[in-house]
Amino acid sequence: MEKYREIERSIIKKFRKEIWSKFIKAVNEYELIKENDCLMVCISGGKDSFLLAKCIEELKRHGKIKFEVFYVVMNPGYNKENIELIKNNAKLLNVPIKIFATDIFNVAYNLSPESPCYLCARMRRGHLYNKAKELGCNKIVLGHHLDDVIETTLLSMFYGCEVKTMLPKLHSDNFLGLELIRPLYLVKESSIINWASYNNLKFLNCACQFTLKTESNSKRLEMKKLINELRKINPDIDYNIFKALDNINLNCVLGYKKDNKYTSFLDFYD
Repeated sequence: MEKYREIERSIIKKFRKEIWSKFIKAVNEYELIKENDCLMVCISGGKDSFLLAKCIEELKRHGKIKFEVFYVVMNPGYNKENIELIKNNAKLLNVPIKIFATDIFNVAYNLSPESPCYLCARMRRGHLYNKAKELGCNKIVLGHHLDDVIETTLLSMFYGCEVKTMLPKLHSDNFLGLELIRPLYLVKESSIINWASYNNLKFLNCACQFTLKTESNSKRLEMKKLINELRKINPDIDYNIFKALDNINLNCVLGYKKDNKYTSFLDFYD
C-alpha cells in the first residue's frame, strides 16, 4: 500500500474517534459545506492544514455532498528549505497544491519592525480572499482546531477585556459572497500531533523569523501553557471552556454587545 493511502486509512480507522468523527460532526453541526460549494483549502505547511486537506479529500471522495476544491499554499516569503518541505509533504500525502508567492513577510516587517504580526495577519487574509475570488471559490477553509478556539477565548478575556471566541464560520465583511469555515473546529491539537507522529510525518512549524525570536513572550503560548497546567487539575477543562461559549446565560451577565450596540443588565432590571 502506498504511503499516502496508509495515512488516509489512519484518519478513518486509527484516529476515527479523535479526528474523523469530530471533523464530520463540525461539518454537519455547523453546516460548513453545502451542495455545489467551491472550497479553497489554505495550506500553511503545518500539521493542521495538511490534516485538513486530507480530511477534505476524504469527504469529497466518499461524502454525499458534491463540491469543488482547490488546495492553495500562499508563500509569504518562506526560505527555499521551507518551500521544499511543503512540496515534499504535498507529494507524500498526494495533495495537489497550488503555490502562489507574496512578499508579506518583508512588507510587514519593513512597515512595522517592532510588531509586524498584526499587519502580516491582515495582509495574509487579504491575499487569501483575493486568491479565492480569482479561483471562483465561495468558501475559504482554514485549519484552526479546538485548542485555537480556547486559546483565543482566554486571550480575549485576559488581554481584550471581552468574552469573544473564534467561530466555526463567518462571512467576509470586505469580500461579498465569501465565507470562512473551520472544519477542524472540534478536533484537539493533541490528536493532530498524535496523527502526525503515528505516520512519522514532519511538518513546517512557524517559519516567521520574528515569531521565532519572540516566541518566549507570546501571549498565545502563555495561554497554551496555562491550559496545560489546568488540564492537570481538570482533564475536562477543554470541553468545559468550549461548552461555556455555547451556554451563556444572558440573565447573569453585566452586559453584552450585539452589532456594536451595548446592552446593560440595568436596561431590563426593575
